[in-house]
Amino acid sequence: MGGEVSKSRKRERAAAQLRLSHGFLSNVGVSIAHRFGHSGVFSRPVGVEGRLPVPRLLLPPEDGAELSGAERTPPAFINVFLPEFTLRTFPGQDHFQILGFIAKGSFGPILKVKDICNRKIYAVKVLPKSEILKHGVLEQSKEEVIIQRQLKHPFIHNLQDCWQTQRHLFIMCDYCSTGDLYTCWSLKGRFEEEEVRLFAAELGSALGFLHDLGLMHRDIKMENVLLSDRGHLRLSDFGLSRRLKRGGRAFTICGTIQYMAPEVLSGGPYNHAVDWWSLGIMLFSLVTGEFPLPAEPDHSSMLKRVIGFPYVLPTTFTSALTLLLTELLCKNPLNRLRNLECFKMQAFFRGTSFDSYILQKTPVDFILELRARPDWAAKSTRGPSLDYFDCDHILHSPTTPT
Repeated sequence: MGGEVSKSRKRERAAAQLRLSHGFLSNVGVSIAHRFGHSGVFSRPVGVEGRLPVPRLLLPPEDGAELSGAERTPPAFINVFLPEFTLRTFPGQDHFQILGFIAKGSFGPILKVKDICNRKIYAVKVLPKSEILKHGVLEQSKEEVIIQRQLKHPFIHNLQDCWQTQRHLFIMCDYCSTGDLYTCWSLKGRFEEEEVRLFAAELGSALGFLHDLGLMHRDIKMENVLLSDRGHLRLSDFGLSRRLKRGGRAFTICGTIQYMAPEVLSGGPYNHAVDWWSLGIMLFSLVTGEFPLPAEPDHSSMLKRVIGFPYVLPTTFTSALTLLLTELLCKNPLNRLRNLECFKMQAFFRGTSFDSYILQKTPVDFILELRARPDWAAKSTRGPSLDYFDCDHILHSPTTPT
């Protein structure tokens, strides 16, 4: 009797192992944090996702008809990205025209695309699914679009659409024809205080809006501040954003190392005050033409430099700017300027309106003048050229997971 029970259990275990051996990702745990590929950006693991389900989902005929059984994309490779990324084919050339390459993102290219129907131009971030899963940022990618869908603000970059094909994720946003603030800074060298005042008011307004919703951006930097066709700011890239309830704390070391607050570099705890520190670093750099501290190769070394650095401000600064930056670059987050109301009351903004309509009323001429410079195109493109990417392969080929 005991022998028959033992044989029966062995058969059940063998059957269970056989079932688990089928289906990609059926028994793979995916971490939701990773070390980013671009320079100066770090993250540490904060948890492990559970096992992913493998429901049945038929492939669209136009994507999967020519594939044999071994090459067919497993259903989970599509289903784990639902419902945030709906499944569809990339629009054909009669609908979308790829105009060029904007930048190299953490996982793939950002392309400039024209919608033939409405004659509008968009920026499309292309994310290979294999990279998203390999680096364990599945939930992070989904959370990014969930957050952006609820953000409607004059100084925040608008999400227009997102979808998936068999091999890639696509996130489509408004196209900002004037590039980003880093490009303008590298062209100009440094900005006058009067010019920086407008940047500070617009970006401060965006941060106040985010924090009222309980969101931290966690990667405030010049490269993530885009510029509209009239030269006004649009805060972008919410890939590291996180919801944080009032009184909550975070511990993940992430962001761009030169902009990280000391409490982030030390591994937390930290809260929304870290975004105001990053804003202070940005304003300091815009006015002086250089970062207060060069980037260190790791966060431990950077933490030592930040803790020991006095953040002495140049005597050429006005007293109002000196006071603002002193309060933003306060190493103790409890004493740091960390909310919009206190920010607006600073002497630096005396006579400045924070009304978004008034701020955007006139074009930012000193930005548009930089946009017209002949060397703007060379400065604005960072990363490989469009020729580096096989666009037909990216946009139309089915996936073959490894």
